[in-house]
Amino acid sequence: MSDQLQGQRRQDVLSGLSGWQLQTDRDAIGKSFAFKDFNAAFAFMTRIAMQAEAMNHHPEWSNIYNRVDIILTSHDVDGLSERDITMAAFIDEIFTP
Repeated sequence: MSDQLQGQRRQDVLSGLSGWQLQTDRDAIGKSFAFKDFNAAFAFMTRIAMQAEAMNHHPEWSNIYNRVDIILTSHDVDGLSERDITMAAFIDEIFTP
């Protein structure tokens, strides 16, 4: 378990993420990813699923054909934590449209 991100640390890590948007209805970040087809989108989700299982930190997501929408939040702290930032960085690192 990690603590909820707050203060300057929160500002610092959020400013370091590219394209992730704070959600308006809760303390979470989200981003959409587009791919050439369903197979590429599903392969992306599979890689994330393996990392999520290893971290015991699972995203909220949806997939429609070539698009994957992801929301990250830490339910155990009712908001953003370092685990969300680590997951977001991993997702950005493996994303290849």
